[in-house]
Amino acid sequence: MAYDDELAERIRELITPGPHLVEKKMFGGLAFMVDGNMAVAASGQGGLLVRVDPKEVDALLAADYVDIMVMGGREAHGWLRVTPEALDDDSILAEWVDRGVTYAKSLPPKKN
Repeated sequence: MAYDDELAERIRELITPGPHLVEKKMFGGLAFMVDGNMAVAASGQGGLLVRVDPKEVDALLAADYVDIMVMGGREAHGWLRVTPEALDDDSILAEWVDRGVTYAKSLPPKKN
């Protein structure tokens, strides 16, 4: 399954463009990188992948539309998956995109 083009466009509208932002096709999805750190991605399996502070994962899992991201049969520490149905709500999408971008900006920039 390919990523949702409409979701990718909605993400673009929420992230300030600039040299710090790069879009990259990865794992069947479209990732949005901030200073070399992945922030969010329109998943090739549907929904949104969000990078979060690992210390916040347990609290964020309280939302019934959020799960731990699993890749290759293993849980990805500090990554969550938001279901496609929840993303129909623009405010929920904006909240999660902001969370991912804010966390990615808090990390040291990666060199190309």
